[in-house]
Amino acid sequence: MKDVLENTLLETSSDIRINTPIDYNIVKQKIAESKLPCVGKASIREIRSLINAIEKASGKKFIRMEMGVPGLPASEIGINAEIEALKKGIANLYPEIEGIPELKREISRFVKLFLDIDVQEKSCIPCTGSTSGSFVTFLTLARTNKEKDTVLFLDPGFPVHKMQLRVLGIKQDNIDVYKFRGEKLLEVLEEKLKAGNISCLLYSNPNNPSWICFTEKELKIIGELCQKYDVIPIEDLAYFNMDFRKDYSKPGKEPHQPSVSKYCKNYMILVSGSKIFSYAGQRIGCIVISDSLFNRDYPDLTRFYSSSNFGHTMIYGSAYTVSAGVTHSTQYAFAALLKAVNDGELDFIKEVKVYGERAKKMKKMFLENGFRIVYDHDDGDPIADGFYFTVAYEGYTGEDLVEQLLYYGISAISLSNTGSLRKEGIRACVSLVMDSQLPELEERLKLFHENHKN
Repeated sequence: MKDVLENTLLETSSDIRINTPIDYNIVKQKIAESKLPCVGKASIREIRSLINAIEKASGKKFIRMEMGVPGLPASEIGINAEIEALKKGIANLYPEIEGIPELKREISRFVKLFLDIDVQEKSCIPCTGSTSGSFVTFLTLARTNKEKDTVLFLDPGFPVHKMQLRVLGIKQDNIDVYKFRGEKLLEVLEEKLKAGNISCLLYSNPNNPSWICFTEKELKIIGELCQKYDVIPIEDLAYFNMDFRKDYSKPGKEPHQPSVSKYCKNYMILVSGSKIFSYAGQRIGCIVISDSLFNRDYPDLTRFYSSSNFGHTMIYGSAYTVSAGVTHSTQYAFAALLKAVNDGELDFIKEVKVYGERAKKMKKMFLENGFRIVYDHDDGDPIADGFYFTVAYEGYTGEDLVEQLLYYGISAISLSNTGSLRKEGIRACVSLVMDSQLPELEERLKLFHENHKN
């Protein structure tokens, strides 16, 4: 490729001068101007800003793998419903904090049809994206019991969740599940929970950043231990039903995506419209609270709120203070999208399967050029192809690799930002890599390998 063959030079530690697709001096200059102490430790948004600056200065496009944003057009069903709602005059009305009835009804139907769980409409609350949902959830759960002051993450995980706890001043702990799959999870998880200081635990399934998927056996372990030690599991389903190894696309029919909700009474589930409907720009998602938890009373809540009832506090205490309601028109869009899926008129899995197909091609390119997959299995089974994957290259930490790949016009984030103990790895997101860019990615990886092998 023309970019790859450009004769820019990079001075290596061994004083060998090698060609790179992006001008070495420009990359070095923009890194210095960014004031980042370590590029590999930078946040997703900081990496994005740096790449934008390098692209502008060099005139060269990156293979963008740093940010998990949809690479597909937003669904017309949502757009049209939102336009119609605005035309009817709802823009001048404050939305109800608990959500519009149409949306609450469809959320309840959705989790019944696709997770096979029964949750009342009142227990389904819209939020301004599931990231906002996790913020409100942490805020409330951390105040239910003054003896339980810590949130546990089953890592690796979404870096912003950890940032939220730092902002809120809530203690956190974690388990990197890399070495603790299957039955091995039981002992290490119980050791954490029996200490008595954990209010809730959070994991994503499929997982961001590794794309591991907890098995039915593992979810049973999590659910039963949470029930035993009165810990609330928060199941982040931002990538709902996107384990493409099984067909979860038929509403009301087996198989259903495995869920911790089958194994405990008190749980919370976060669902996002960003990935499954490519509706990220409108910031919409929902919090599903088990009826048992929604109706539960926690006397310690009255230290901060007017009510001891969990459901009431979530809505009129935490959600109200954080956003005072979710954008009115966007709720109508989400309701229309969920209704179309629930009625069998929209197969969102068919739409997003392209991510899995692209991941398969990209993984092959990395593996053929000296990289290896870091999180490579689900309790013995090969990992699925999906929105993310993780790779490492011999001789480099993940933080070093993030910086080195900048000179080759490839951006990613380090696993060290995600709670992972696999310091050698990086996370690659496939969504913004267009099929037309795959030949260029392959050429850049070949050049990287040629310049760095041995």
